[in-house]
Amino acid sequence: MKNKILKLKKEKNAILLAHYYTLPEVQEIADYVGDSLALAQAAATTDAQIILFAGVHFMAETAKILNPTRKVIIPDMEAGCSLADSCPADDFAQFLQNYPNHTVLSYINCSAAVKALSDIIVTSGNALNIVSQFPVDENIVFAPDRNLGAYVNAATGRNMVLWDGACHVHDQLNADAVFDLKQRYPQAKIIAHPECKATVLALADFVGSTAAMLKFVSSDSVQEYIVATETGIIYEMLNQNSQKVFHIVTTDQSCSCNDCEYMKKNTLTKIEKALRTETPEIKLDENLMVLAKQPLLRMLEMGR
Repeated sequence: MKNKILKLKKEKNAILLAHYYTLPEVQEIADYVGDSLALAQAAATTDAQIILFAGVHFMAETAKILNPTRKVIIPDMEAGCSLADSCPADDFAQFLQNYPNHTVLSYINCSAAVKALSDIIVTSGNALNIVSQFPVDENIVFAPDRNLGAYVNAATGRNMVLWDGACHVHDQLNADAVFDLKQRYPQAKIIAHPECKATVLALADFVGSTAAMLKFVSSDSVQEYIVATETGIIYEMLNQNSQKVFHIVTTDQSCSCNDCEYMKKNTLTKIEKALRTETPEIKLDENLMVLAKQPLLRMLEMGR
């Protein structure tokens, strides 16, 4: 299957972008693996004729917005995102009517329609940097992740208005589960994604985006870590640090609750079929893409 995919990529001048939360075998064969920020940057600079995005729907939309003349395909159109779904564009537009003089910052984990309603897009990797570039008294609405927004508020001393959305994977992780692991592995450092609740982040030795956590682990001298994020990251952590030990935080040891069911829809079989048939294709309204592109370009400029 991998050989078929490699052959098809070459024949069709296609690039395969994959998120760290996808299956290990998908990450192995991808041309580029990264978090939301890195994948957005990769999508903005590729010269491939076909962009195959192994991630979730909003990521493929972002690639299409940044490359309107290229064909963008996704292995499974049902690979959605609970965080993006928690912020319907019509409801968000109505919400914004209550805050007419506010700058609208939206986390990249949102639909193209929500991006079009925004002034700037941010990622977990650049949110602190971008928010810090505004005056302290700037009126800001932050959507859709309340946990990431609260983290940025606390770290920057802001009082941004927060939309009440969350990622179902990160939001279910709790302090009790972290405590239990810390008791079992007292020498381990706790690292957490800022989409987690404040009670979890308060216990962490390091808080950062997926890419930031990987960088921290590779540069840190400690050999053992308690990891509060989606399970997919463990593959790359071990790939870069085979001598280190990682314990994933779960809410229930009997289930794979940390697995994003949507990310795991990206299988080699579906990727091969998507390349072969060049479907399903991401198609967006041209006017919507124009509106959504501006806040993405502002992010890429301000987040350098």
